[in-house]
Amino acid sequence: MTDTRPGELVHLNVAAGVATLTLDSPANRNALSAQLRRELLAGLDRAIADDEVRVVVLSHTGRVFCSGMDIKEARGADAAGQGVNEFPAILERIWTSPKPVVARIAGPARAGGVGLVAACDIAVAAEDATFAFSEVRIGVVPAVISVTVLPRLLPRAAYELFLTGETFDGNRAAEIGLVNSAVPGFDLDAEVHRYTEMLRHGAPGALAATKELLRGDGGMGERFAAMQELSAKFFAGDEGQEGMRAFAEKRPPAWAL
Repeated sequence: MTDTRPGELVHLNVAAGVATLTLDSPANRNALSAQLRRELLAGLDRAIADDEVRVVVLSHTGRVFCSGMDIKEARGADAAGQGVNEFPAILERIWTSPKPVVARIAGPARAGGVGLVAACDIAVAAEDATFAFSEVRIGVVPAVISVTVLPRLLPRAAYELFLTGETFDGNRAAEIGLVNSAVPGFDLDAEVHRYTEMLRHGAPGALAATKELLRGDGGMGERFAAMQELSAKFFAGDEGQEGMRAFAEKRPPAWAL
C-alpha cells in the first residue's frame, strides 16, 4: 500500500509488514520545515496504529537524509515560533514507538537530522554518509537532540563532536555508537532489509515490551521540556539569529576569528 498525496513531503508505503516513511523535500535538503514535521509525526502515528505494520523504516529521497531545522523558517522567529517547539514530539514518538524503527541513511545528516537517526532503534548508514552536530557553528545549542543522542554516543565522542561541530563519516558513526552498521552505498538497501527481516520475526508484544525494558524509566518528557526551552532561547537569541543570517549570506558569523 502506498499513500501519496500531491505536494506532500513525507510518503508512507506499507509492504510485507514494513512501513516506510520517506522524507521527500530534496529542494531544501529534507530540512525539518513545519510541513515536513507535521507530516512526519502524522505518518509515524498512522504506521504505529496499523496492525499490519511490524517494523517502521525512516528513509529519504535526494542526496541528503536530513539537514536539520529549516533555517529560512527559523530566521527572525521568536522562541515560540521556532521549530524546536514541535520537534521533541517527533523524537519521542520514534523513541517510544512499540514497533521497531530503522533509519536508512544514504546521505548527510546534520543537527536535528542526527537527532532523528539517534531516536531510531536501529540505524544503517552508507559509509560515505556524513554527520555533524553543526549547531554551535551557527550560534545555537544541540539541546533537544541531546535527549536521544547522548544515550547512544561514547562520552568522549559526544564532547568532541558537540563542541567542535566536526563532520564525520558513517564508519566513525558506527564506531561511536550513533549507527549500528555502515556499509558501502550499494549494500545499504540489503543491509536495511537484513535488519527488517530479523525484526519481523519478533512477536509484536514481545518487541514492544523489550523496547520498554531497554528504555528504562523512560522519563523523556521533563528532559525534552528543559532542552526545548534552552534550544528555543538560542534559536531566537542574538547569536542564533546572527549565525543563521551568516549561513544564509554565506559569510563568517560576527564571532568568527
